[in-house]
Amino acid sequence: MVEVIDGKAIAARVRAEVAERVAGIGFVPGLAVVQLGANPASSVYVRTKDRAAKAAGISARTISLPESTSQAELLETIETLNRDDSVDGILVQLPLPPGLSPHDVIAAIDPAKDVDGFHPINVGYLTDGRPKLVPCTPKGVMRLLREAGISPSGTRAVVLGRSSIVGRPMASLLLTADATVTIAHSRTRNLAEECRRADILVAAVGRPEMVPGAWIKPGATVIDVGINRLANGKLVGDVDFAACAKVAGAITPVPGGVGPMTVACLLENTLTAAIRRRS
Repeated sequence: MVEVIDGKAIAARVRAEVAERVAGIGFVPGLAVVQLGANPASSVYVRTKDRAAKAAGISARTISLPESTSQAELLETIETLNRDDSVDGILVQLPLPPGLSPHDVIAAIDPAKDVDGFHPINVGYLTDGRPKLVPCTPKGVMRLLREAGISPSGTRAVVLGRSSIVGRPMASLLLTADATVTIAHSRTRNLAEECRRADILVAAVGRPEMVPGAWIKPGATVIDVGINRLANGKLVGDVDFAACAKVAGAITPVPGGVGPMTVACLLENTLTAAIRRRS
């Protein structure tokens, strides 16, 4: 019988842990989210982060800038937040409008306030096996594995996707946890065979139901990072849940799997950044 890993319940526990710790530290951590324009999906994410932060006792504010904001104006806003001692965490909502460089924007954030974990310095620490502030989605995946009693140590892990937001940091975390890691992507030869070797398969490609049940090793753990909306409005992941659940030993659903963990780990990162800045 496959174990369906309940990310919603685990995220609730993480949020409760953060709220308990915030209540006992004697100060209020501050989170600032910068949003450019009014992309509907981004706006939903921003509101979700704002509500979750406030519920955990974190002071959250959103800086809404017009889509026409220039690179120089955005960098000036970030520098103001860098200097603001009431702000412990800075997050610039991606994607940015065309014409703006996400790499330059991320690099402008104070690494000690980079609660997304995307700054080159934080990426370097993670790659070196000495993580500081870790990207929220991969961090959430590691918590899901731990809560489900699944140790990566000694396993063969395949990360399907090589983005700097999920794929690459996910591989680094699994490697640090003593897994043997393969990163697979659109140019990987014999992709199905690579996936079938995985004791832990993390799918993060952004293609609806790309992974069929035939790609899953019997008893493997399948972590579905994808969230895709079909033409009929249904949300699905990057794996065919029904087919893969017949083969896997454990699997995350979409929705209700990895997604809730991303916000919960953002709160955890904000608390960590706040404590470190004051220590």
